[in-house]
Amino acid sequence: MQSPILFRGNERTAYRDPAVLFYRNTLYMFFTLVRVEDDGKVYSYTAMSQSKDLRRWSPVRILTPRDQRLDFSSPGNVVWVGKEWVLCLQTYPRPDYTADQMPRFGTGDARIFTMRSRDLQHWSTPELLRVKGPDVDEKAMGRMIDPYLLADKDEPGKWWCFYKQAGVSMSHSTDLRNWTFFGRTESGENACVLVENGEYILMHSPKNGIALKRSTDLKTWRDWGSLITLGQAQWPWAKGRLTAGAVLNLKQNRRFGKYLLFFHGSGPLTEEAGDFDKNASIGIAWSDDLQRWDWPGKGAVAE
Repeated sequence: MQSPILFRGNERTAYRDPAVLFYRNTLYMFFTLVRVEDDGKVYSYTAMSQSKDLRRWSPVRILTPRDQRLDFSSPGNVVWVGKEWVLCLQTYPRPDYTADQMPRFGTGDARIFTMRSRDLQHWSTPELLRVKGPDVDEKAMGRMIDPYLLADKDEPGKWWCFYKQAGVSMSHSTDLRNWTFFGRTESGENACVLVENGEYILMHSPKNGIALKRSTDLKTWRDWGSLITLGQAQWPWAKGRLTAGAVLNLKQNRRFGKYLLFFHGSGPLTEEAGDFDKNASIGIAWSDDLQRWDWPGKGAVAE
């Protein structure tokens, strides 16, 4: 691999918000696919592809409906619960959205959902995540995006949902259907959380770049390390923004032996200037310690 780009966007296509599962020697990538259609309308989908080697990826397959009132997108991750896989994702409603309005961001009706599967190929209809509790009406939940599911490090059977609302908010559940709100902390978007050495490691995205926080109890968080921007300074395709980091710990895997970081970059324009639903590409980097990063073609001439 000579380039960090795995899926390259263009003037009519954006690849955003990667979420990656490693299962039975296969990498399953879920992501936001944005398309500008021939009539100028802009649609977002949750889509997927898979690979054995990070070089060859299966044809992109769309999993969600073509509906601007929903625009299912920003998958967070996939977890195994009971006898099925659970994928979390969001809606990002933008009714009557056309390319001449770019960029237009999602309405206050954005909410978070789950989809379920036995085989990682066939997925159920999305189901609302009532993370504020069963008695809170959907309209009263407030705008929320970028969900991420995580098993508690200390209590078997307890699950957490992290989501973007007032920083990152957190709720917990024992069945992924009945939730109790827990609290929040200052954070960017696109939460991804690891558990290592008795600590939670939160990866999140501020205005630009990717940042890390650590906590032992999900209440008190401390910033850790420097802002991660990889080769952005040399990458025109990520000049506008580098964001949405999703990390897998494959350090014990004989083939990879690293943390793998998936992210998206947009550019050369900023998102506010137009490169939000176009010219966004998914890239890859790797690390031994989450602090020092390498990527394909590091040190080469900018592409």
